[in-house]
Amino acid sequence: METTLLRFATAGSVDDGKSTLVGRLLYDTKTVLADQLEAVELASRKQGHEGAALALLTDGLRAEREQGITIDVAYRYFATPRRRFILADTPGHVQYTRNMVTGASGVELVLLLVDARKGISAQTRRHAAVAALLRVPHVVLAVNKMDLVDFSEDAFAEIAGQFTALAAGLGVDEVTAIPVSALTGDNVAVPSPNMDWYGGPTVLELLETVRTVEDPARAPMRLPVQYVIRSTGRRAYAGRIAGGVLRAGERVTVLPSGRSATVSGIDVLGRPVPLAWAPQSVAVALDADLDVSRGDLIVPANAAPTLTTRLDTTACHLHERPLTRGERILVKHGTRTVQAVVEEIEPCPWLDDLTCEPAAEQLKVNEIARVVLRTSTPLAIDPYAESRTTGACLLIDPADGATRAAGVISG
Repeated sequence: METTLLRFATAGSVDDGKSTLVGRLLYDTKTVLADQLEAVELASRKQGHEGAALALLTDGLRAEREQGITIDVAYRYFATPRRRFILADTPGHVQYTRNMVTGASGVELVLLLVDARKGISAQTRRHAAVAALLRVPHVVLAVNKMDLVDFSEDAFAEIAGQFTALAAGLGVDEVTAIPVSALTGDNVAVPSPNMDWYGGPTVLELLETVRTVEDPARAPMRLPVQYVIRSTGRRAYAGRIAGGVLRAGERVTVLPSGRSATVSGIDVLGRPVPLAWAPQSVAVALDADLDVSRGDLIVPANAAPTLTTRLDTTACHLHERPLTRGERILVKHGTRTVQAVVEEIEPCPWLDDLTCEPAAEQLKVNEIARVVLRTSTPLAIDPYAESRTTGACLLIDPADGATRAAGVISG
């Protein structure tokens, strides 16, 4: 039986037990190799722990193990008979907010931890705001360390209620709260006998059953051209469908030129097919000899996105070098890279005090702000709310190619 894949990220404040929860998931699903467990047990004894400190299973860098913190995004793969998982374990420190943004940018679920003793913190609100900004479909609140509050139902209910109200205000539609103890395994992979008042799923059960596949027909088709294939007098355009369904015989338009043609053939893995859908990689042939190149976008003729030279984005700055108003920058959108100028930098009112307040003239590392860009040539964009692929962009330094910021497009 074919299993589905879930990409999810973990987030939470420092010392909320995030790495321990991830380690518990890996341990309880029996995806830890014997030599890995032996190494963790040895490191745990050196640090004075009686048993295996499961957090060390995910804190892979030496500095992380020595300091007991998560610094970089750690990607982990594990599987159960019901589903395969790719996990991005993101840092909790404020100075690593950029790591949380990159780790959560392509996931379908965020597992957000809070300490049952401390409740909702500023960093909890910040991570919830980032999840809302990235329009992650599912947010799971794991109220951890329930063993330290005597498995109190009232303590859990108060935190869950506060977070649900916060998430609703940020526009997060689907929130599930689960009381857990990562250290003892309560409600992580098996139901807790200490919290019989809780009748919902365990963390693992929710991860195995949450709906992940959206109907691709609901989104307009978008195909960024990655490569032009020329063989035996035939030309085809290869790329990964970013959204929607592409059908043979469909009338399409190539942007930014605006010229139209009919799809005469679609190949998937070298075989002709009548239709393909996101996120399949395809090679498409057209019935007209159009000038199509890498960076162009193939779209339905009756559902083309906006062509514009003005990008209104919400951007998170990722680089130590600040982004400055008036600076020349490269914008990577899909498979297309163009020159641009930073016209405006403004604080985001909806983020309130959840991030550092950026200055009007520049954006510093980990800060989030509204950034307006003026591009040298038009780009075919969708709002990020409609497409997480064609509604996103990267800002790249033209001098050294470093990624400076990541942005989501509002219009």
